[in-house]
Amino acid sequence: MAFPVPTHLPRRGAPPQDISSAILSKIDAATSKALTPSLAASWLQELDQNILDTKKRIHDRLHGDLPLFEQQEASAKSVQTRLHALTTEIEDLTNKLSAPESGLVPTLINTLTKHAALQQETAESNVLYDCLDHLFRFKAELTSLDALIRDGRLPQAVEAYRNMDKLVEEHPRPLASSEILVDLKTKFRATRARAEDQLSDAYNRSIVVSPDTLMILPTIKVRQSPTSISLSEILASLTPSALLNHLNLLRRDLMALYVIRIFEQTSPVSLSLNDEHTLSCSPVSPSADALDNVSTVLNFVSTYLFAALPSPQDVQFARSLQKPITQSVLDNFLIPSLPSSFDPLASYLELLKKAVKFEEEIVDGILGREHKERLIANWANGVDGHYERQRRLLILDAARDLIVSPSAKFDTFTVQVELQPEPSVPTVVPIQDDVPEGDAWGFDESPAETSSKAVESKDTAADSWGFDDDAMDTDPSPKQNGNGNGKTETDPSDAWGWNDDEVSPSQDEVPWDDDPWGDPPAEDEKPPVITSPPKIANGLFKKDRKHLNGHSPSISSPIVSSPSMSSPSVPQKPPEKQDRRPPNLAPPRESYLVSSQMKEILQMIENVLNEGTRLAASHIFSTSASPGTLISLTAPSILDLYRAMYPAVFGKELQTSLNTPMMFSNNCLYLSSELDKIDPGVAKERLRDAQKRLQVLGESWYSDTIYRQRESLDKIIVDGAAGFTFTGDQDRYDECEAALSRALQDIRQAAARWRGVLTKSKYYAAIGAITEAVLSRVLDDITALPDIPEVESRRLSELCRILHALEGLFVEDHEKPSFVVAYVPSWLKFSYLSELLEASMADFRYLFEEGALVDFEIDELVRLVRALFADTSLRTETINKLSGGHPFQSPPL
Repeated sequence: MAFPVPTHLPRRGAPPQDISSAILSKIDAATSKALTPSLAASWLQELDQNILDTKKRIHDRLHGDLPLFEQQEASAKSVQTRLHALTTEIEDLTNKLSAPESGLVPTLINTLTKHAALQQETAESNVLYDCLDHLFRFKAELTSLDALIRDGRLPQAVEAYRNMDKLVEEHPRPLASSEILVDLKTKFRATRARAEDQLSDAYNRSIVVSPDTLMILPTIKVRQSPTSISLSEILASLTPSALLNHLNLLRRDLMALYVIRIFEQTSPVSLSLNDEHTLSCSPVSPSADALDNVSTVLNFVSTYLFAALPSPQDVQFARSLQKPITQSVLDNFLIPSLPSSFDPLASYLELLKKAVKFEEEIVDGILGREHKERLIANWANGVDGHYERQRRLLILDAARDLIVSPSAKFDTFTVQVELQPEPSVPTVVPIQDDVPEGDAWGFDESPAETSSKAVESKDTAADSWGFDDDAMDTDPSPKQNGNGNGKTETDPSDAWGWNDDEVSPSQDEVPWDDDPWGDPPAEDEKPPVITSPPKIANGLFKKDRKHLNGHSPSISSPIVSSPSMSSPSVPQKPPEKQDRRPPNLAPPRESYLVSSQMKEILQMIENVLNEGTRLAASHIFSTSASPGTLISLTAPSILDLYRAMYPAVFGKELQTSLNTPMMFSNNCLYLSSELDKIDPGVAKERLRDAQKRLQVLGESWYSDTIYRQRESLDKIIVDGAAGFTFTGDQDRYDECEAALSRALQDIRQAAARWRGVLTKSKYYAAIGAITEAVLSRVLDDITALPDIPEVESRRLSELCRILHALEGLFVEDHEKPSFVVAYVPSWLKFSYLSELLEASMADFRYLFEEGALVDFEIDELVRLVRALFADTSLRTETINKLSGGHPFQSPPL
């Protein structure tokens, strides 16, 4: 729907239609049938009427305002007349301007063309004149310059060609690319170069610096000329760049040949004046004083060279020598001459005073000083620190060479120390006392015999370490070693009885401390009490003679127990200890191996401390408040260097070898103990701190080595035995057997490597720790098995018996019982495990009721019963009995 147009808006009317259009429309609308003469006549009549109407309207319009029409008509005629007159005048003006002969524009153009041609001729004449004049003057100056050079008047020639530089730079532009100017410039450059070459030649012949001669001539004759010129004229005539280059070379040669060479004294020389202007250098032996020689050189140069230099080079060149000479005195003379020991220090201080005087009189007086800083005097004021720092570096370099030397660690010696009680090693107490007669263990001894056994066991324990093997009843005083001291540098294998097949001296000739592992215990020490081996539980086998799971009834029961275990009976107080040692006997001692390198380190530390004390007492440095302190503080730095470098240099060997980390531990502990015998002086605090760090480092390496070995053995058991599952299969049994055999071999190998290296107490503690790791892993894996068939139980028992061979590592005298329980807490538990794997239910119950299984946790016993026996009422009853707890508990110690 279209939008309606508002009523107030005007409407567009019908478009106007002229007369001809209306008639033509009618003619077009008429058809051939409708077209008649009358119709055509009507159209003609209508057209005539419209024409008349139009004429009438025009006439009415004109006569309606006739005055205005007439006025407009007159104006139009007037405009037409003026336009005609203006057109005529324009045509006349155009003719006057553009007529070829008489027109203004052609005449003006001709005149301007002639003027331009005349002006061009004038400009060309002027340029030609300027060029010719410039060339004439250039040629004249060049001729004059060439004559000056030929006559040897080089200063005038230099001034001449410096003026000619303006002619070369300010030439007319038309000559820029002309051949004649290029030729003149080439000749000028050649002439100038010839003059500069003659100047350089005159300079080189005036100032001669060679290893043998230093010559500075005041005048020199120009080559191929009778004229002589002075050195000052030569230096003033040289270009700034050439003069700077010559002075740099001169400074280099003076420093190299007459300063550094003299101070370094690689070839001793003596300086002398051959004539007024020549300084000769000749080799002498011994060398003349270096500072005097350099002073002679500087005085000579100042007299004949500095005065001839133009300004400002005379001041700048002298000052340019000041810092290199001062630095050379320090770097090439004073610092290399700094003594490395105390004795020549006094003479060096005298030399240092002379060097300070040299700086004041020669460097400052002749060369001048641009800055107030005095390098030599400042260095001399701190000479005490420089000396001590140099000594520190030399000492640390020597210590570094000693530490990294691979040959030093193979040379060892034996150190003997007093046997200290090991708080970590439990005291072993008898657990088989007061057993009723006729008990299941078959001990039929009477109480008196039992008491006698206990006393004998006590004596046996006291002798189990071999402390009383060499006791002498007749001579109360012990004999000393052959060298008269406690430290012997003998073969460490002797301390372990590896040479037992050799002929030994008689008992009367054996000293108390002949065997570092066989000394008697001290009065206040309580060695582990080891009972005599209990008898086989015959009563148990009388009760049940049949084989346990098809095996013989022999039970390899342990013979000792640690206090951490709950013993089946309350231990009785052992009889009073019978001291079989002679009175006034030295405390027991044990030995270990230490690298001979440690003696050298200790000697180096002692020497350093003595040197620091000597330096402090000498008062040779008057400006130092605490001389010798830095040297004394170098002593603990040697220990810090050893702690830092040895693990870094020999790190691979420390990680792969067995005895190297133990030797490193021994070295650290030996250094820590021996530092108590050295007077630390001012380095007391740092030396004690280094001592503690060495102690911690030695103990850490000892513990870490054991830990790595435990981890290695544990990995062997875990990877090889795989939890001891399915041992009924022959292949799995072989794998478990191989793992245990390898663990046994590794423990024996570690024992062989550590035996003789460590002290006896630390050796057994280390072997006991790695043995404990293997036994604990086997115990945990077997007791964790959910089901153990009869075949697997027998095979597991056989596998456990493989490790029984480790007991031999804890036996020193085969006629005496082993002391394995003192160092392997799980040994009793492990020994009973191999028997429990083949025991009957009755045996199991009996051992539990008698308190023989106190080392086992209740849940471990319950798991074993469930794994070993079928689910019966007897097993249930046994489990209930086990759940009630152990029947015996050890009293608190």
